[in-house]
Amino acid sequence: MTRLFLLTLSFVILTTVSALAQNQTTSLAALEAQAKQRVNAKARVELAAESAEIFKGITSFDDGRVPNYLRALAIMPQAIKPYANAVSTFLYGGTIAPETKLVMALRIAQINQSPYTAAHMMRLLRASSHGAELLGCLHANRTQDLSVAEQTALHYADLLTRDANGITDAEFSKTRASYNDSQIVELTMTTCFFNYFSRYVEALNLPVEAWALDASIKPTLPAVVKNPLTQSRIGLVSDEQISAAIAADAARKEAAANPNGLGLGLANSQRAMMRVPDLQAAWRNHGTAVRQNSNIGRAIQLHVSFAVSMANGCRYCTVHQVVGLRRLGVDPAKLIAMKKDDSALTPRELAAVNFARKLTKAPSSITDADYAALRKEFQDYGAMEVVLQTCAFAFMNRFTDTLRLPSEDEAIHTYQEVYGGK
Repeated sequence: MTRLFLLTLSFVILTTVSALAQNQTTSLAALEAQAKQRVNAKARVELAAESAEIFKGITSFDDGRVPNYLRALAIMPQAIKPYANAVSTFLYGGTIAPETKLVMALRIAQINQSPYTAAHMMRLLRASSHGAELLGCLHANRTQDLSVAEQTALHYADLLTRDANGITDAEFSKTRASYNDSQIVELTMTTCFFNYFSRYVEALNLPVEAWALDASIKPTLPAVVKNPLTQSRIGLVSDEQISAAIAADAARKEAAANPNGLGLGLANSQRAMMRVPDLQAAWRNHGTAVRQNSNIGRAIQLHVSFAVSMANGCRYCTVHQVVGLRRLGVDPAKLIAMKKDDSALTPRELAAVNFARKLTKAPSSITDADYAALRKEFQDYGAMEVVLQTCAFAFMNRFTDTLRLPSEDEAIHTYQEVYGGK
């Protein structure tokens, strides 16, 4: 019964996904030209001064310079340091070479048409000799000159960015030939994170910093010590994973007492992320910071994530959002209606959902008018929350269904109560 339910749910959700995935890949030359034009762009949010106290002690690739992706978070100061740490950790943590993850992020920028993301990834690639070699290969369309593992990672990011369900069983098997289980989780998290990053910067129309395009200004790269687990054919349980498990158990107990939680204990998504404990901690800390002091409230957050999950065809996350909405007391009749169309949504819910869907489908399509309408409904802080909630499920949808994570029993039970097992 459970198997039939999951197959039925997957089919229903997937019918909402466009049959035509993003097919275009913007050339690096075009993105570089667009990045130069974006230097004088007007951001859709206020950018705090680089000298502001809130930026003291942040993780940075440039001493004394604060990138606009952090300056834009000034309205949400508690999220600045966790996000700075997340960007650095996703690129320079884990066991996969930073250059490999940078070319993945650059390909994501090409697909999502994000000149801002491209400018920063190319800058970091040029800062190492191997990165410069890889960038030269991408510029010349000579991906065949990359190592087999690098080609595999690039292809993985490409497929998963175009379609949240883009990694078939056959593609997953090919990836296993170059990477162990923990590294596949890392590849997936990296792809998810830069789908988050590119949507965030494009939603806000962040101007590219002039210094990011100045070849004479070199970034300071973190010291990378080769992890002894890198060459392992299996994903060993590291000391960091053991520590993460202890911390996760404590977090599980706290979550059980949180009325705004899902009531599922330690979700399978968190269990999977613990394969790469430093990335898991960075993502968790960023998410926790963003959710503090919410203005839009839990219901709007869940409506956004439900809409994004349906648009992306994500079985796992859709089930979770239904659980969350039921725990808030949303009538099952409304949930049944939401599965069909938007007729049951309030104007406020619809404003958030429509923006989220547009950002999900085409990150570079957001206009000043789109953001102004969102800000009119939710004010500055709330509009930022909607953006980041949308981006978070660009991450989570890709992560959970790519790895075929099973829904927790309690989540399935709640979904079946609402939809009658259909």
